[in-house]
Amino acid sequence: QVQLVESGGGLVQPGGSLRLSCVASGFAINPYIVNWYRQTPGNERELVAGSAPFGGVTNVADSVKGRFTISRDKDRNTVYLQMNRLRPEDTAVYYCKATRPGHPCPFWGQGTPVTVSS
Repeated sequence: QVQLVESGGGLVQPGGSLRLSCVASGFAINPYIVNWYRQTPGNERELVAGSAPFGGVTNVADSVKGRFTISRDKDRNTVYLQMNRLRPEDTAVYYCKATRPGHPCPFWGQGTPVTVSS
């Protein structure tokens, strides 16, 4: 079965850290563009970070620059989002999306909630 599964979310105090994982099963994630998005109630999904295929170029949104990092582990078929110095405004459900270049249909995970609060 082809799927993406996110994990690692939870409750953390401001200034804390979390590492989110996006594990692919049923396919090899390395040839895919992988993006992390986040969404809060009533708002559209916001692109947070992206990783080109095969561990190429990565980028993050200005709102998280210097705090979040995206990385891959090919052997674990996993893409991570390391989130440091978390702020209350980072509270959201975080989703990963995998898109194969030249293919129209991406895979989405089910999301993992992150709450930053004291």
